[in-house]
Amino acid sequence: MFLYIVKRLIQMIPLVIGITFISFIIIQMAPGDYLDQLRMNPQISKETLKELEKAYGLDQPILVQYFKWLINALKFDLGYSFSYHVPVIELIKERIGNTLFLSITSALLAWLLAVPLGIWAALNPNRWIDKFIQLFSFTFMSIPNFFLAFLLLFVAVKTGLFPTGGATSPDYDQLSLTGKIIDRLWHVSLPAFVLAIGSLAGLVRLVRSAMIEALHSEYVMFARAKGLPEKQVIFRHALRNALNPFITLLGFEIANLLSGAALIEIIVNWPGMGMLMLDAVLSQDLYLVMGGLYIGAIMLIIGNLIADILLAKLDPRVRQREVEGVLK
Repeated sequence: MFLYIVKRLIQMIPLVIGITFISFIIIQMAPGDYLDQLRMNPQISKETLKELEKAYGLDQPILVQYFKWLINALKFDLGYSFSYHVPVIELIKERIGNTLFLSITSALLAWLLAVPLGIWAALNPNRWIDKFIQLFSFTFMSIPNFFLAFLLLFVAVKTGLFPTGGATSPDYDQLSLTGKIIDRLWHVSLPAFVLAIGSLAGLVRLVRSAMIEALHSEYVMFARAKGLPEKQVIFRHALRNALNPFITLLGFEIANLLSGAALIEIIVNWPGMGMLMLDAVLSQDLYLVMGGLYIGAIMLIIGNLIADILLAKLDPRVRQREVEGVLK
């Protein structure tokens, strides 16, 4: 397993380089740059602009700029933000915790609901509960997350049941530990619910289909023929094999949550990476955009690595294939 993890970490290097290189070139192809805003100010001299270009390295060829940025990025020195005039890594540290908290909360909520609902539907095929769960899935699969966010935001404004912005209350520092936990969960409830519903609708259908297939498999029939209790047949044999494919979806689910979280954060004014990246793109803050993409790519790759490790742990066949591949 150790060799397998090392192999995957080595494979991350060209992937990160490819993602950041393409992103850097696309950003540089956009017309203008951050200094265009300063060039329109008659009070700023051309000499000052040239000094700023030299200070930020914007006077060098694109490839030189990229490789200088990449060497520093490998040491997690992501440069200085044009807009905020502080290190990019400091800005990301302030926001990434909120984005991770939102993504993890919504993922846990989605999976904790999807698995029992999918099993319940699979154990009662074509009955009223199964049809109700499928109707729920089709309904929320058809509603875009951003539209649902606007609807819930409207309800929150009218009723005051949920906060409409920010990650904490103004008196957060004066609250007890329990009060702080409740306050954080209360503020994250609306965006987390929106993200969770989007994932839940699709996951329920996938869990249902996989469970139905597993329940009609030969190994489940053999387990029943041996006289094993039904609960043991369902949870130890059918569910364990049915969930194997979903472990591989975990990495992609992390990617979907991170990308979906950015839009939801902007709509509900959640102080995460989404708002920061939007401001960076609008102001053409090159190093802040690249820093956000770099950290996002690393998180995505780590998510896929975690999914691969979990799958190898659960499925001995995968573990054996990976060991053989490493030895070769």
